[in-house]
Amino acid sequence: MIGGFYYTGQAPWNTMHYVYILRSNQDGDFYVGYTSDLEARLKLHHSGRVPSTRGRRPLQLLYYEACLNEEDALHRERYLKSTYGKRYIKNRIRRFLKSDEET
Repeated sequence: MIGGFYYTGQAPWNTMHYVYILRSNQDGDFYVGYTSDLEARLKLHHSGRVPSTRGRRPLQLLYYEACLNEEDALHRERYLKSTYGKRYIKNRIRRFLKSDEET
């Protein structure tokens, strides 16, 4: 046990799966995605190599969640793309969105 957690020999951060939300500074719309390498995926988005966001740059990372299980992350991505998920995100980051509107 290390720091209150059982160590399995595999570093958990090497197997993380991320669900992330970007906002287009051009049109203000959100983009929800999934990846196992958040930093590399963001570089692809920012360089215009992701077709769904190419014409919507520049993009801003608003939110992300990390999951240990790929299926959990994919399920979460589907949820965040739903009506209830969109409502959840807007509520979750409402203070940021409000402060961003004021500037």
